[in-house]
Amino acid sequence: MPQTSVDSATVHYRTEGQGPGLLLVHGTGATGEANYGHLVEEFTDRRTVILPDYAGSGGTVDDGSPLSLERLADQVLGAADEATDEPVDVVGFSLGALIAVMAAARRPERVRRLVLVAGWARNDDLRKRLGFTVWRRLADLSPELYSHYISLLLFTPGFLANLDEEGFDAAVGGAEVNEGTLRQIELGLDADIRELLPKIGVPTLVVGCRHDQLVPVDHSRELHESIPGSDYLEIESGHLVPAEAPEELVNAIRKFLD
Repeated sequence: MPQTSVDSATVHYRTEGQGPGLLLVHGTGATGEANYGHLVEEFTDRRTVILPDYAGSGGTVDDGSPLSLERLADQVLGAADEATDEPVDVVGFSLGALIAVMAAARRPERVRRLVLVAGWARNDDLRKRLGFTVWRRLADLSPELYSHYISLLLFTPGFLANLDEEGFDAAVGGAEVNEGTLRQIELGLDADIRELLPKIGVPTLVVGCRHDQLVPVDHSRELHESIPGSDYLEIESGHLVPAEAPEELVNAIRKFLD
């Protein structure tokens, strides 16, 4: 994989296709490949797809210090800078949605449009904080319970019930305990972007997941209400919509970007 240096980090990324840049930013505990690898071919006929792994994920290496949205936004935009000189469209999933907003706030000249999937704006929602706190603490108690717990929150009951073991492993991707994921969970507990949202000046689509048990869909609705002129839609899915409803997600992204 190509790599680039951004401050203290060596950021690994993948590019494929040709045309305007499409930067796909993954969620907690995943990689660009885990969240989006099965979707890349849906975009490469008309776009250069850029799949970075930010600190804590994949082959990206940094100094191990606590993460911030600013640092991660700089890392994913650093990968975009290597791939193209033109502004890019940015799709952010879960924690990646917050990173995408920060990228647009820090370097608005580099971001053409935003798609924010299953994201959130604030850190003071007790229900979400409880979910993330239990997720983090289970990592210290039992890797198996940690994986089972987050898997229950990622999918709708019907989808999860019908997965076989192989399909489950492929869908979950980053549910294993590692230090990088724990740093990302801790960032997710503290991250708050409310003050940035009214300043977003690029066309934005917010995608909510109607049956999301990790980040309830009200958070996506709040993002939409806080970003001037944004579009909004909901998909019948749990949190991990790239795995549970990939066709609907791709259609939403393509319709908005095209």
